[in-house]
Amino acid sequence: MSPEKRRGGPGSSRAATAAPVVKRVVLVAMALFTAWHIFASILWIAPPSPAREVVPAGALRGYMLPMFGQSWSVFAPAPINGDYHLDVRAALDAGGGEVAVTEWTRANTAELSYAQHNLFPPRSAGLAVSAASDLYQAYGELSDKSKELVALNFFKDDWSARLESSLAADKTVDTYVAAERTVAAYATQVAYAVWGDDVVRVQYRVSREGIVPFDKRNDPKAVRPEPTVRSTGWRGPLEYEGQSREQFRSCFCSAPARVCP
Repeated sequence: MSPEKRRGGPGSSRAATAAPVVKRVVLVAMALFTAWHIFASILWIAPPSPAREVVPAGALRGYMLPMFGQSWSVFAPAPINGDYHLDVRAALDAGGGEVAVTEWTRANTAELSYAQHNLFPPRSAGLAVSAASDLYQAYGELSDKSKELVALNFFKDDWSARLESSLAADKTVDTYVAAERTVAAYATQVAYAVWGDDVVRVQYRVSREGIVPFDKRNDPKAVRPEPTVRSTGWRGPLEYEGQSREQFRSCFCSAPARVCP
């Protein structure tokens, strides 16, 4: 046998040389990603400051949500003391230019049922609650005039742009419109999943339901406070590129808590 064959040939030598290079590239890439993730997490968790301007607008939020969002509100001195809900209903094409309005359905019921009695719940089990919370908070920051505008119907043509234009005078318009677009896209998928493809517009409302006060936790007659509801007018269906009605319907309608017919 020739010495070249005993050594494995020139191809074997090139492969052995390339392997350490590939490993170093992978290790450097992993180190850079880890550094970025830690940096982004610190910016996200820390109180708002000029340091956030280091990351382009929307990039930090787009990276952290929905997978890496964090909240310290489970800790004292002000732990979470209420539940957020997202209700959806739809207007269906009934033929002849007429529409039929459905009953309200609680969208987060299906998602949360994936987390009940589950030690390893999917991340998606909290998406509706998170979206409802964001819209609830953003609505609360609007002026009284803006709240009146939000209650109007926007469902023709590019309704989101017209809504944003109507709220332009409000300093919190960007935050609110972003939150409502998220809920609108989610509500659209819920409507298609529950009532089929005849949906012509959707309406959603978010609410916050407080828990029984701590000092009454042992009172058998104690009841939860009435929820605070924040509603919008009717909106046109909204779908983002990459959303799949079939995949959403498969997941949403297969939840332990049945909300689909």
